[in-house]
Amino acid sequence: MRYILASQSPRRRELLSLLVPDFEVCPADIDERLRDGAPLEDEIVRLAAAKARSVSQTHPDAVVIGADTMVTIDGAALGKPRDAEDAKRMLRLLSGRTHRVLTGAAVARDGAVSTVLNVTEVTFRTLREDEIARYAATGDPLDKAGAYGIQGRGAPLVRGIHGDFYSVMGLPVAQLYELLSL
Repeated sequence: MRYILASQSPRRRELLSLLVPDFEVCPADIDERLRDGAPLEDEIVRLAAAKARSVSQTHPDAVVIGADTMVTIDGAALGKPRDAEDAKRMLRLLSGRTHRVLTGAAVARDGAVSTVLNVTEVTFRTLREDEIARYAATGDPLDKAGAYGIQGRGAPLVRGIHGDFYSVMGLPVAQLYELLSL
């Protein structure tokens, strides 16, 4: 069986390798804008499925895995920050609070797409302004939804989680395992 990850995320590559040791990477080129008024949970699943479906059109013989992750707080979506100032804004918003991380995963195989949604709650410590500035200056937050990575330099920001750690990293490993029926 030939597997393709429809993402260039190094974290997703690392996590998928726990399930499938041999796979290709072929990032999907889709419009990732959210639809106005659509539930964020639905949008994350829609985007994951669109990524898998897009890549499967050019690789119909493969099993294609797509994923998308979004941080939400107060009903608002926090995607990847535009720059360091936007990252600081997001980190201030998350400081001392609990937010939700939505991760959708999709598997396209034989013309069909199966999806899952994982919702994990993450609680941040109350962050000092110098901590926020120092973390933002590393550049680490810039390619991550919600401006942090739980598995790296962002680990000290997190007081606790309720849910799936790997999903917060970007791929719900156990649920994906079940989708792939390995």
